[in-house]
Amino acid sequence: MSIEPPERLLSIDPALRNTGWAVLEKAGRDLRAVAWGVVSNSPKRLHSGCLVNIREQLADVIRTHAPTVCAIESTIYVQSYKTAIVLGTARAACLIAAAEHGLPIYEYSPSEVKQAAVGRGAAQKDQVAFMIRSLLRLRETPPADAADALAVGIAHFQSADAGVALRREARRV
Repeated sequence: MSIEPPERLLSIDPALRNTGWAVLEKAGRDLRAVAWGVVSNSPKRLHSGCLVNIREQLADVIRTHAPTVCAIESTIYVQSYKTAIVLGTARAACLIAAAEHGLPIYEYSPSEVKQAAVGRGAAQKDQVAFMIRSLLRLRETPPADAADALAVGIAHFQSADAGVALRREARRV
């Protein structure tokens, strides 16, 4: 009987100024946070420089932690098309970093992510961060954007645990 190696996931909450990322590992029923952080970009940095920085920093995370799969939050509905475009470009920089390293990529809606972490799809950022600390038994509460990325990872693993392989495969980007 062979034991499957743990699945190592890079999960991402994309944004132009503060992209949250996390690496989680699951072996059997054991889920643990390996690392997390935020790719921060100064408001003075041009959008193009922000996108390059996001891609480069996530590529460094991938090289350092060797994830085998990636989960990302899908673009949220926003009132402004300009905001949607900016969020879309930040998401694209994240997708490129993962795709360049050959990671299969899955996406989850913001409400699915909040539902997985808090139990309801309309939770506030501070509620998500508090629950992530509790669910993953962390010693400190992660920054809000990193907590959101950890929640994306939890949503991914819950989707896999629920046995929804066909629906999960349909989420592949």
